[in-house]
Amino acid sequence: MKLSTILYAIILLSNVSCSSAEQPQANPPGDQELPEKVVLSLADKDATEKTKALYSNLWILQSKGFMFGHHDDLLYGRMWYKDQDRSDTKEIVGDYPGVYSLDFAEIMDDRHASSDLNADRKRTILEARRRGEVITACAHLNNPLTGGDSWDNSSNQVVKEIITEGSATNAKYKVWLDRLATFMGELEDAEGDLIPVIFRPYHEHTQTWSWWGSSASTSSEFIDFWKFTVDYLTKEKQVHNLIFAISPQLDGPSTTERLLFRWPGDEYVDFIGMDSYHGTNTQSLATNVSNLTALGKVKMKPVGVTETGIEGVRDNSGNEYAKYWTKEILTPILGKNISMVIVWRNKYDPGQEGFHYYGPWIQHSSAEDFKEFYNSSFTIFSKDLPDMYTMNENVVVE
Repeated sequence: MKLSTILYAIILLSNVSCSSAEQPQANPPGDQELPEKVVLSLADKDATEKTKALYSNLWILQSKGFMFGHHDDLLYGRMWYKDQDRSDTKEIVGDYPGVYSLDFAEIMDDRHASSDLNADRKRTILEARRRGEVITACAHLNNPLTGGDSWDNSSNQVVKEIITEGSATNAKYKVWLDRLATFMGELEDAEGDLIPVIFRPYHEHTQTWSWWGSSASTSSEFIDFWKFTVDYLTKEKQVHNLIFAISPQLDGPSTTERLLFRWPGDEYVDFIGMDSYHGTNTQSLATNVSNLTALGKVKMKPVGVTETGIEGVRDNSGNEYAKYWTKEILTPILGKNISMVIVWRNKYDPGQEGFHYYGPWIQHSSAEDFKEFYNSSFTIFSKDLPDMYTMNENVVVE
Protein backbone atom coordinates (compact mmCIF):
# COMPACT_ATOMS: atom_id res chain seq x y z
CA MET A 1 0.00 0.00 0.00
CA LYS A 2 1.27 3.47 -0.84
CA LEU A 3 2.21 5.80 2.00
CA SER A 4 -0.01 8.81 2.60
CA THR A 5 1.46 12.00 1.20
CA ILE A 6 1.42 13.65 4.63
CA LEU A 7 3.37 10.83 6.27
CA TYR A 8 5.81 10.69 3.40
CA ALA A 9 6.39 14.44 3.47
CA ILE A 10 7.10 14.31 7.20
CA ILE A 11 9.64 11.52 6.68
CA LEU A 12 11.39 13.43 3.90
CA LEU A 13 11.42 16.72 5.74
CA SER A 14 12.98 15.12 8.78
CA ASN A 15 15.93 13.98 6.67
CA VAL A 16 16.37 16.71 4.06
CA SER A 17 17.09 20.38 4.62
CA CYS A 18 15.38 22.73 2.15
CA SER A 19 15.00 26.47 2.07
CA SER A 20 11.68 27.64 3.46
CA ALA A 21 10.65 28.89 0.03
CA GLU A 22 11.11 25.52 -1.60
CA GLN A 23 10.11 23.06 1.10
CA PRO A 24 7.88 20.25 -0.17
CA GLN A 25 4.25 20.88 0.59
CA ALA A 26 2.58 18.25 2.77
CA ASN A 27 -1.00 19.04 1.73
CA PRO A 28 -2.77 15.98 0.33
CA PRO A 29 -2.94 16.47 -3.45
CA GLY A 30 -6.64 15.67 -3.50
CA ASP A 31 -7.36 18.70 -1.28
CA GLN A 32 -6.31 21.18 -3.95
CA GLU A 33 -9.24 23.08 -5.40
CA LEU A 34 -10.23 22.78 -9.04
CA PRO A 35 -12.69 24.95 -10.96
CA GLU A 36 -16.05 23.31 -11.53
CA LYS A 37 -15.50 23.32 -15.28
CA VAL A 38 -12.15 23.89 -16.99
CA VAL A 39 -11.99 24.77 -20.68
CA LEU A 40 -8.80 23.69 -22.47
CA SER A 41 -7.81 24.07 -26.09
CA LEU A 42 -5.81 21.80 -28.40
CA ALA A 43 -3.82 22.93 -31.42
CA ASP A 44 -5.67 20.34 -33.49
CA LYS A 45 -9.34 21.28 -33.45
CA ASP A 46 -10.17 17.96 -35.10
CA ALA A 47 -8.41 15.83 -32.48
CA THR A 48 -10.00 12.46 -31.78
CA GLU A 49 -12.22 12.02 -28.74
CA LYS A 50 -9.64 9.86 -26.97
CA THR A 51 -6.94 12.45 -27.67
CA LYS A 52 -9.15 15.07 -26.06
CA ALA A 53 -9.89 12.70 -23.19
CA LEU A 54 -6.21 12.09 -22.53
CA TYR A 55 -5.59 15.83 -22.57
CA SER A 56 -8.35 16.42 -20.04
CA ASN A 57 -6.88 13.85 -17.69
CA LEU A 58 -3.34 15.22 -18.01
CA TRP A 59 -4.73 18.46 -16.61
CA ILE A 60 -6.69 16.88 -13.75
CA LEU A 61 -3.97 14.43 -12.75
CA GLN A 62 -1.61 17.29 -11.87
CA SER A 63 -3.58 17.96 -8.70
CA LYS A 64 -3.15 14.37 -7.52
CA GLY A 65 0.51 13.60 -8.17
CA PHE A 66 2.88 12.97 -11.05
CA MET A 67 3.24 10.00 -13.36
CA PHE A 68 6.66 8.37 -13.42
CA GLY A 69 8.01 7.78 -16.91
CA HIS A 70 11.12 6.12 -18.31
CA HIS A 71 12.42 6.49 -21.86
CA ASP A 72 12.54 3.24 -23.87
CA ASP A 73 11.57 1.31 -20.74
CA LEU A 74 9.69 -1.36 -22.70
CA LEU A 75 12.21 -1.72 -25.55
CA TYR A 76 15.37 -2.66 -23.67
CA GLY A 77 17.15 -2.40 -20.33
CA ARG A 78 20.64 -2.72 -18.92
CA MET A 79 20.73 -6.51 -19.32
CA TRP A 80 18.03 -7.30 -21.91
CA TYR A 81 16.96 -6.28 -25.41
CA LYS A 82 13.47 -6.48 -26.97
CA ASP A 83 12.15 -9.03 -24.44
CA GLN A 84 8.37 -8.88 -24.41
CA ASP A 85 6.67 -7.66 -21.20
CA ARG A 86 10.02 -6.78 -19.64
CA SER A 87 10.92 -3.51 -17.93
CA ASP A 88 13.76 -2.39 -15.66
CA THR A 89 11.14 -0.51 -13.64
CA LYS A 90 8.93 -3.55 -13.27
CA GLU A 91 11.84 -5.73 -12.13
CA ILE A 92 12.15 -3.56 -9.02
CA VAL A 93 8.57 -2.66 -8.06
CA GLY A 94 6.43 -5.13 -10.00
CA ASP A 95 4.77 -2.33 -11.95
CA TYR A 96 5.30 -0.45 -15.19
CA PRO A 97 5.84 3.31 -15.51
CA GLY A 98 2.73 5.43 -15.93
CA VAL A 99 4.33 7.06 -18.98
CA TYR A 100 6.11 5.21 -21.76
CA SER A 101 8.57 7.46 -23.61
CA LEU A 102 10.22 6.54 -26.91
CA ASP A 103 11.84 8.06 -30.00
CA PHE A 104 10.15 8.40 -33.41
CA ALA A 105 13.26 9.46 -35.35
CA GLU A 106 14.08 6.05 -36.83
CA ILE A 107 10.46 5.68 -37.92
CA MET A 108 10.69 8.98 -39.81
CA ASP A 109 14.15 9.61 -41.24
CA ASP A 110 16.52 7.68 -43.52
CA ARG A 111 16.96 4.93 -40.92
CA HIS A 112 13.33 3.83 -41.26
CA ALA A 113 14.15 0.73 -43.33
CA SER A 114 17.21 -0.40 -41.39
CA SER A 115 16.21 0.05 -37.74
CA ASP A 116 15.81 -3.22 -35.84
CA LEU A 117 13.52 -1.55 -33.28
CA ASN A 118 10.70 -0.04 -35.33
CA ALA A 119 8.43 -3.11 -35.19
CA ASP A 120 9.04 -3.27 -31.45
CA ARG A 121 8.27 0.41 -31.08
CA LYS A 122 4.80 -0.26 -32.42
CA ARG A 123 4.45 -3.44 -30.34
CA THR A 124 5.39 -1.70 -27.10
CA ILE A 125 3.08 1.25 -27.77
CA LEU A 126 0.19 -1.18 -28.17
CA GLU A 127 1.19 -3.00 -24.97
CA ALA A 128 1.41 0.26 -23.00
CA ARG A 129 -1.97 1.38 -24.29
CA ARG A 130 -3.58 -1.94 -23.33
CA ARG A 131 -2.51 -1.29 -19.76
CA GLY A 132 -3.88 2.26 -19.93
CA GLU A 133 -0.51 3.99 -19.87
CA VAL A 134 0.37 7.32 -21.45
CA ILE A 135 2.68 7.41 -24.49
CA THR A 136 5.03 10.25 -25.37
CA ALA A 137 7.65 10.50 -28.12
CA CYS A 138 10.58 12.74 -28.99
CA ALA A 139 12.47 12.69 -32.31
CA HIS A 140 16.29 12.74 -32.54
CA LEU A 141 16.08 13.19 -36.30
CA ASN A 142 19.14 13.14 -38.51
CA ASN A 143 20.06 16.37 -40.27
CA PRO A 144 18.04 16.35 -43.52
CA LEU A 145 20.36 18.83 -45.22
CA THR A 146 23.87 17.59 -44.34
CA GLY A 147 23.13 13.92 -43.70
CA GLY A 148 24.67 14.20 -40.24
CA ASP A 149 23.04 13.16 -37.01
CA SER A 150 20.72 15.06 -34.70
CA TRP A 151 23.66 16.90 -33.12
CA ASP A 152 25.10 18.14 -36.44
CA ASN A 153 24.69 21.88 -36.10
CA SER A 154 27.31 22.66 -38.76
CA SER A 155 24.84 24.46 -41.03
CA ASN A 156 22.58 27.37 -40.19
CA GLN A 157 20.56 26.73 -43.37
CA VAL A 158 18.78 23.48 -42.53
CA VAL A 159 15.66 24.87 -40.84
CA LYS A 160 15.52 27.68 -43.39
CA GLU A 161 15.62 25.12 -46.20
CA ILE A 162 12.94 22.91 -44.60
CA ILE A 163 10.46 25.80 -44.40
CA THR A 164 11.25 26.98 -47.95
CA GLU A 165 8.40 25.52 -49.96
CA GLY A 166 9.63 23.59 -53.00
CA SER A 167 13.24 23.17 -51.84
CA ALA A 168 14.85 19.72 -51.94
CA THR A 169 15.13 19.69 -48.16
CA ASN A 170 11.48 20.71 -47.80
CA ALA A 171 10.42 17.82 -50.05
CA LYS A 172 12.64 15.38 -48.17
CA TYR A 173 11.37 16.48 -44.78
CA LYS A 174 7.77 16.15 -45.87
CA VAL A 175 8.48 12.50 -46.70
CA TRP A 176 9.75 12.08 -43.14
CA LEU A 177 6.54 13.62 -41.79
CA ASP A 178 4.52 11.42 -44.15
CA ARG A 179 6.08 8.34 -42.56
CA LEU A 180 5.08 9.58 -39.12
CA ALA A 181 1.54 10.20 -40.37
CA THR A 182 1.33 6.65 -41.69
CA PHE A 183 2.65 5.24 -38.42
CA MET A 184 0.18 7.26 -36.33
CA GLY A 185 -2.65 5.99 -38.51
CA GLU A 186 -1.67 2.39 -37.75
CA LEU A 187 -1.80 2.77 -33.97
CA GLU A 188 -5.17 1.38 -32.96
CA ASP A 189 -6.31 0.30 -29.52
CA ALA A 190 -8.45 -2.74 -28.71
CA GLU A 191 -11.59 -0.80 -29.64
CA GLY A 192 -10.24 0.20 -33.03
CA ASP A 193 -9.65 3.82 -32.01
CA LEU A 194 -6.43 5.67 -32.77
CA ILE A 195 -3.97 5.79 -29.87
CA PRO A 196 -3.05 9.33 -28.75
CA VAL A 197 0.63 10.23 -28.43
CA ILE A 198 2.18 13.28 -26.79
CA PHE A 199 4.62 14.31 -29.52
CA ARG A 200 7.68 16.32 -28.46
CA PRO A 201 9.53 17.39 -31.63
CA TYR A 202 12.58 19.67 -31.63
CA HIS A 203 13.12 19.22 -27.91
CA GLU A 204 15.69 21.27 -26.01
CA HIS A 205 15.42 24.00 -28.62
CA THR A 206 16.92 26.44 -26.12
CA GLN A 207 20.36 24.83 -26.52
CA THR A 208 22.89 25.06 -29.34
CA TRP A 209 23.89 21.50 -30.17
CA SER A 210 21.10 20.24 -32.45
CA TRP A 211 20.39 21.31 -36.03
CA TRP A 212 17.15 22.99 -34.90
CA GLY A 213 18.81 24.64 -31.89
CA SER A 214 19.58 28.27 -31.17
CA SER A 215 22.95 28.28 -32.97
CA ALA A 216 21.65 26.87 -36.25
CA SER A 217 18.35 28.72 -36.68
CA THR A 218 16.88 32.09 -35.84
CA SER A 219 13.95 32.40 -33.47
CA SER A 220 11.58 33.27 -36.31
CA GLU A 221 12.80 30.29 -38.35
CA PHE A 222 12.26 27.93 -35.44
CA ILE A 223 8.77 29.26 -34.79
CA ASP A 224 7.85 28.92 -38.46
CA PHE A 225 9.32 25.40 -38.44
CA TRP A 226 7.19 24.41 -35.45
CA LYS A 227 4.03 25.83 -37.03
CA PHE A 228 4.83 24.16 -40.35
CA THR A 229 5.16 20.78 -38.60
CA VAL A 230 1.89 21.09 -36.67
CA ASP A 231 -0.04 22.34 -39.69
CA TYR A 232 1.37 19.77 -42.10
CA LEU A 233 0.58 16.84 -39.81
CA THR A 234 -2.88 17.95 -38.70
CA LYS A 235 -4.19 19.71 -41.82
CA GLU A 236 -2.31 18.25 -44.77
CA LYS A 237 -1.96 14.68 -43.47
CA GLN A 238 -5.05 14.66 -41.23
CA VAL A 239 -3.27 13.22 -38.20
CA HIS A 240 -5.61 13.79 -35.27
CA ASN A 241 -4.10 11.73 -32.45
CA LEU A 242 -1.15 13.94 -31.52
CA ILE A 243 -0.76 16.26 -28.53
CA PHE A 244 2.06 18.71 -29.28
CA ALA A 245 4.56 19.26 -26.46
CA ILE A 246 7.37 21.78 -26.31
CA SER A 247 10.34 21.18 -23.99
CA PRO A 248 13.03 23.79 -23.42
CA GLN A 249 16.06 22.62 -21.46
CA LEU A 250 16.65 24.28 -18.10
CA ASP A 251 19.46 22.81 -16.02
CA GLY A 252 20.36 25.67 -13.71
CA PRO A 253 17.90 27.93 -11.85
CA SER A 254 16.04 29.93 -14.47
CA THR A 255 12.96 32.02 -15.13
CA THR A 256 9.49 31.71 -16.59
CA GLU A 257 10.66 33.83 -19.51
CA ARG A 258 13.24 31.19 -20.41
CA LEU A 259 10.48 28.59 -20.62
CA LEU A 260 8.91 30.81 -23.29
CA PHE A 261 12.08 31.14 -25.40
CA ARG A 262 11.08 30.69 -29.05
CA TRP A 263 7.45 30.18 -28.03
CA PRO A 264 5.41 29.31 -31.16
CA GLY A 265 2.19 30.74 -29.72
CA ASP A 266 -0.48 29.41 -27.39
CA GLU A 267 -2.50 28.03 -30.29
CA TYR A 268 0.39 25.83 -31.43
CA VAL A 269 1.44 24.28 -28.11
CA ASP A 270 -0.62 21.80 -26.08
CA PHE A 271 1.75 20.65 -23.36
CA ILE A 272 4.62 22.54 -21.72
CA GLY A 273 7.51 20.27 -20.86
CA MET A 274 10.94 20.90 -19.44
CA ASP A 275 14.11 18.87 -19.86
CA SER A 276 16.21 19.19 -16.71
CA TYR A 277 19.68 17.73 -16.33
CA HIS A 278 20.35 19.55 -13.09
CA GLY A 279 22.43 16.83 -11.45
CA THR A 280 21.96 17.03 -7.70
CA ASN A 281 20.93 20.69 -7.70
CA THR A 282 17.55 20.08 -6.12
CA GLN A 283 17.02 23.79 -5.57
CA SER A 284 17.33 24.34 -9.32
CA LEU A 285 14.76 21.68 -10.08
CA ALA A 286 12.39 23.00 -7.42
CA THR A 287 12.65 26.57 -8.73
CA ASN A 288 12.15 25.61 -12.36
CA VAL A 289 9.25 23.27 -11.60
CA SER A 290 7.56 26.05 -9.62
CA ASN A 291 7.92 28.34 -12.63
CA LEU A 292 6.67 25.59 -14.93
CA THR A 293 3.61 25.04 -12.75
CA ALA A 294 2.83 28.75 -12.66
CA LEU A 295 3.18 29.05 -16.43
CA GLY A 296 0.88 26.09 -16.98
CA LYS A 297 -1.82 27.77 -14.92
CA VAL A 298 -1.48 31.01 -16.88
CA LYS A 299 -1.50 29.26 -20.25
CA MET A 300 -4.10 26.67 -19.17
CA LYS A 301 -1.91 23.80 -20.38
CA PRO A 302 -0.71 20.67 -18.55
CA VAL A 303 2.99 20.57 -17.73
CA GLY A 304 5.69 18.07 -16.84
CA VAL A 305 9.40 17.26 -16.62
CA THR A 306 9.89 15.54 -19.95
CA GLU A 307 13.52 14.46 -19.42
CA THR A 308 15.72 14.29 -16.37
CA GLY A 309 18.25 12.13 -14.55
CA ILE A 310 21.93 11.64 -13.78
CA GLU A 311 24.01 9.28 -15.87
CA GLY A 312 24.80 6.25 -13.74
CA VAL A 313 22.55 7.62 -10.94
CA ARG A 314 25.65 8.90 -9.17
CA ASP A 315 26.36 11.62 -6.63
CA ASN A 316 28.81 14.50 -6.96
CA SER A 317 31.69 12.20 -5.97
CA GLY A 318 30.90 9.76 -8.74
CA ASN A 319 29.52 7.11 -6.39
CA GLU A 320 26.16 5.40 -6.75
CA TYR A 321 23.51 7.60 -5.17
CA ALA A 322 21.50 5.25 -2.97
CA LYS A 323 18.81 7.81 -2.01
CA TYR A 324 18.54 9.50 -5.40
CA TRP A 325 14.85 8.89 -6.06
CA THR A 326 13.40 10.24 -2.85
CA LYS A 327 15.89 13.07 -2.29
CA GLU A 328 16.53 14.37 -5.81
CA ILE A 329 13.24 13.70 -7.60
CA LEU A 330 10.41 13.33 -5.08
CA THR A 331 11.46 15.94 -2.52
CA PRO A 332 11.78 19.00 -4.81
CA ILE A 333 8.59 18.12 -6.72
CA LEU A 334 6.33 17.02 -3.88
CA GLY A 335 3.27 19.27 -3.71
CA LYS A 336 3.78 20.91 -7.08
CA ASN A 337 1.21 20.47 -9.82
CA ILE A 338 2.90 18.65 -12.70
CA SER A 339 1.59 15.66 -14.60
CA MET A 340 4.76 13.65 -15.20
CA VAL A 341 8.48 13.19 -14.56
CA ILE A 342 10.37 11.16 -17.18
CA VAL A 343 13.92 9.91 -16.70
CA TRP A 344 16.14 9.13 -19.66
CA ARG A 345 16.95 5.65 -20.92
CA ASN A 346 18.93 2.70 -19.61
CA LYS A 347 21.24 1.71 -22.45
CA TYR A 348 21.50 -2.00 -23.21
CA ASP A 349 24.93 -2.84 -21.81
CA PRO A 350 25.11 -6.51 -20.72
CA GLY A 351 28.87 -6.27 -20.20
CA GLN A 352 28.33 -3.29 -17.89
CA GLU A 353 31.12 -1.45 -19.66
CA GLY A 354 29.64 2.03 -19.17
CA PHE A 355 27.32 4.11 -17.03
CA HIS A 356 24.75 5.23 -19.61
CA TYR A 357 21.64 4.61 -17.57
CA TYR A 358 19.38 7.14 -15.90
CA GLY A 359 16.46 5.07 -14.69
CA PRO A 360 15.89 2.41 -12.06
CA TRP A 361 17.91 -0.78 -12.35
CA ILE A 362 17.61 -3.76 -10.01
CA GLN A 363 21.37 -4.14 -9.43
CA HIS A 364 21.87 -0.48 -8.54
CA SER A 365 22.15 0.54 -4.90
CA SER A 366 19.22 2.95 -5.31
CA ALA A 367 16.77 0.10 -6.03
CA GLU A 368 15.49 0.05 -2.44
CA ASP A 369 15.04 3.81 -2.49
CA PHE A 370 13.12 3.47 -5.75
CA LYS A 371 10.68 1.21 -3.92
CA GLU A 372 10.11 4.01 -1.39
CA PHE A 373 9.64 6.40 -4.30
CA TYR A 374 7.09 4.00 -5.80
CA ASN A 375 5.23 3.66 -2.49
CA SER A 376 4.62 7.39 -2.17
CA SER A 377 0.99 8.28 -2.84
CA PHE A 378 2.30 11.19 -4.88
CA THR A 379 3.96 9.03 -7.56
CA ILE A 380 1.71 7.46 -10.19
CA PHE A 381 2.67 4.24 -11.95
CA SER A 382 0.69 2.04 -14.34
CA LYS A 383 -1.47 0.37 -11.68
CA ASP A 384 -2.32 3.75 -10.12
CA LEU A 385 -3.61 5.35 -13.31
CA PRO A 386 -7.25 6.35 -13.65
CA ASP A 387 -8.90 5.82 -17.03
CA MET A 388 -6.82 8.31 -18.99
CA TYR A 389 -8.79 7.78 -22.20
CA THR A 390 -12.28 8.72 -21.01
CA MET A 391 -13.10 12.43 -20.88
CA ASN A 392 -12.92 13.91 -17.40
CA GLU A 393 -16.27 15.38 -16.44
CA ASN A 394 -14.66 18.53 -15.04
CA VAL A 395 -12.95 19.48 -18.31
CA VAL A 396 -14.05 20.67 -21.72
CA VAL A 397 -11.48 20.35 -24.53
CA GLU A 398 -11.98 22.49 -27.59
